[in-house]
Amino acid sequence: MRLSAFIREHSKDIIAEWENFARTLIPAATGMSPLSLRNHISYILAFIADDIDTVQTDSEQTNKSRGKKPKAAMESVAEIHAALRQAGGFNLDQMVSEYRALRASVTKLWGTQDSEPNSQSAADFIRFNEAIDQATTESISYYSKKVEHSRDLFLGVLSHDLRNPIGAMMMSAELMGKIGTLNERQEMLMSQVVMSGNRAIDIMDQLLDLTRARLGSGLHVLREQMDMAFVCRQLIEEMRSLHPSRIFTLKSSGDTIGLWDRPRIGQVFSNLIGNAVQYGFADLPIDVKVIGDLKGVTLSVHNEGVPIPKNAISGIFDALVRGGTEVKSTTNLGLGLYITKEIISAHGGTISVTSSEKDGTTFTALLPRIADAEILAQDAIGSEGGIQKVVG
Repeated sequence: MRLSAFIREHSKDIIAEWENFARTLIPAATGMSPLSLRNHISYILAFIADDIDTVQTDSEQTNKSRGKKPKAAMESVAEIHAALRQAGGFNLDQMVSEYRALRASVTKLWGTQDSEPNSQSAADFIRFNEAIDQATTESISYYSKKVEHSRDLFLGVLSHDLRNPIGAMMMSAELMGKIGTLNERQEMLMSQVVMSGNRAIDIMDQLLDLTRARLGSGLHVLREQMDMAFVCRQLIEEMRSLHPSRIFTLKSSGDTIGLWDRPRIGQVFSNLIGNAVQYGFADLPIDVKVIGDLKGVTLSVHNEGVPIPKNAISGIFDALVRGGTEVKSTTNLGLGLYITKEIISAHGGTISVTSSEKDGTTFTALLPRIADAEILAQDAIGSEGGIQKVVG
């Protein structure tokens, strides 16, 4: 008997064998009915049996073994199973272990029936393993995307809904200072409330930017004529007031006027200079340059400090990464450089970093010039990667 025919004929026995294992997946399987535990397993078995019977070329077999089988237009049974398991509270490891158990169940029962192995049964068994691997890959990919989307959506809703209560808290603190005379201790506490509220709003703004970028809606860019060097001077003055012991230098040259998003560019300077303050040596200056030419404006922020590890350079602009290492326990969310990269990308620019003990660390961003006509054309056809360019 072909393995495909065996699977169809003995599907009840295979599912029963598999179900015994599925019940051990605690706590997700606690209280689930047999029907809930079996959901889509019969469809997965049918997919596997059909796949074994399907004629495939050597190249098709090679592509499938490498996870490169063309994606169908509709969701596969493995993807639907992943969605149900994710909604049902099963974690990724539990879902993968289901496929291992299914493989073991079929192998065990097939072994008792196939007493005289031959070339056909060996070929069928290879195809069976390929089909299981394909279903596992599709389920893992779909499950991971669902979890990531849910997480980003949660962060977006959380950061949005917290703005009102925090805003009310800050307004109340400011009104307290205007109603009556406060002593020195009370003024200090009120200032701390306002400062902490502003910090919380900054964090929420970063989370909103993160979710917009990751959910595909992109960062909105409202272009207007502005002087890049002037905005940079403003940000440096703010940094001087926040860090009076630090030394900041600014060199600007060429034409630094163009069409960019002023608040977003302010974020770029704030993030890059703030990063240099955090990781640069306290007794050495932070050097900022703004250089304009015919193609655009180049921004660079340099500091002397412990260099970024070479193996961390490639991921320095990823979300939730701080100083080249994954964020674990810190008040810094590690979103600054990620958002900086997204803002620059939304302007059609690029950003890079070099870091060594000899030369220090330098972040360099290029923001191209763009004419009014080009903005209108881009706005009409849309932009790549979900980034929206809007005329201010």
